[in-house]
Amino acid sequence: MAAKLKKGDKIVVLAGKDKGKEGTIASVDPKAGKAIVEGVNVAIRHVKQSQNSQGGRVPQAMPIQLSNLALLDANGKATRVGFKMDGDKKVRFAKTTGDVI
Repeated sequence: MAAKLKKGDKIVVLAGKDKGKEGTIASVDPKAGKAIVEGVNVAIRHVKQSQNSQGGRVPQAMPIQLSNLALLDANGKATRVGFKMDGDKKVRFAKTTGDVI
């Protein structure tokens, strides 16, 4: 199945402790059905000091389930993603506005 959400998409969180927060997808793991979103689902990780980095308590974005994310359309509202054929190419579009993403 084609990916509905991809790296670089602007999204909004639909459920969980960060409900309503907006962010950009940093990476997607389609096999696990999870994505890492900048500034969402942040946890504190304790990192050991090395020659290159200071170490200490470092905030890190943790993966969030794809079903809890929705794409933001041109109006800044959550929308579902659909697919249509544009010539001989399959393209994604926002269901609410019909704009090609």
